[in-house]
Amino acid sequence: MTEVATSRLANGLTVATVVMPGLRTAAVGLCARVGARHEQAAENGLAHLFEHMLFKGTDVRDARALAEAIEDVGGALNAWTSRDMTLFHARVMAGDMPLAVSLLAEMVTKPRFAEADLALEKQVVDAEIREAADAAEDRVFDLLQEAAFPDQPLGRPILGTPATLARIDTSALRAWRDRSYRGPGLALVAAGAVSHAELVAAAAALLDDLPSAPPADFERAAFAGRTLAERRRADVTQIAIGLPGPGVHAPDHYAAELFATALGGGASSRLFQELREARGLAYSVSASHAPYADLGMTTLHLATRPEDAERAAALALEVARATAATLAPAELARARTQVKAGLLMGLEGCAGQVGWVGQTLLTHGRAVPPEEVEAAIDSVSLEEARAAGAAMLAGPVALASVGPRPLKRLP
Repeated sequence: MTEVATSRLANGLTVATVVMPGLRTAAVGLCARVGARHEQAAENGLAHLFEHMLFKGTDVRDARALAEAIEDVGGALNAWTSRDMTLFHARVMAGDMPLAVSLLAEMVTKPRFAEADLALEKQVVDAEIREAADAAEDRVFDLLQEAAFPDQPLGRPILGTPATLARIDTSALRAWRDRSYRGPGLALVAAGAVSHAELVAAAAALLDDLPSAPPADFERAAFAGRTLAERRRADVTQIAIGLPGPGVHAPDHYAAELFATALGGGASSRLFQELREARGLAYSVSASHAPYADLGMTTLHLATRPEDAERAAALALEVARATAATLAPAELARARTQVKAGLLMGLEGCAGQVGWVGQTLLTHGRAVPPEEVEAAIDSVSLEEARAAGAAMLAGPVALASVGPRPLKRLP
């Protein structure tokens, strides 16, 4: 990886650049260590709505002017909100990096938050919530979060609900910005044909007035492992099984990721081969590990015929237990290559670099070199990968299902 240059403003905001020779473009991102799990129950969906509202205009330009400013130079502005993070990002030609930084800073420091804009954007987000609820393959994952972390911020949907969305007003948006968008919880990152000195100067001019106190922390989660089933007319039953796992700071989280990849990370995985190829019990079948800031969860996902749901869920857990006991060296080697390839392929573009550097800076306090991650993945032994799987399977199991015959419990 090209060396990451970092600086810190007086208010604690981190500025970082990755120079990528041969490029004529740049990506810029403002990453915030705040997401849906930082919300209170009554304001569920606020982080995501806040993200939307920053595109509705500033004290300087309205939504159309924002869009035109970036698209006049062939660029693009976008954002995403997760449970732990929020990222606002832009892609531009190299010479337009100052404009991208200026627009991102303007959106965060001078949001308009007009009541009329909020009313319209609530309609947009409400449609997004309904679309996600209508899609059973999306709905089952929100149900799984709730089953795994009931009555906790980590268990609530990122989009919020129609009821919580209705309660959010412009004062809540401003309060969210004031308590969440503070120097120590922010990283401004640029990658591609960029200049570190230029980015630092722009950040100092545009973002140095943000508060220097740290942002509000989140509530620690506890995995409960409940069962939630939603009945609806459909030709397929969606099943998601959650296992408690290590968080991003735990020493065994790479072992857990390798176990999940070997279990269901592709067409060569045990779940795919056993459930789809050998038994024909599922069309979609996968497993993945999500490490949050304090803990993690490995998810097994199946889309089956309703009459096969119980059998498929039981077999999925059976395969998981067998994998924890008998994971083979060749399977671990394949999983290593898959995980490393996914990491490196994602970092070949400047946008991927911005996301990686921003998130690792805010998660670990430094830009973690991919080579360090590769070495950590290579150091996981067969016994450690098996042990990570066994530890997750020894804990409580969360279950969510959506379909005409939703599972009330695991067989």
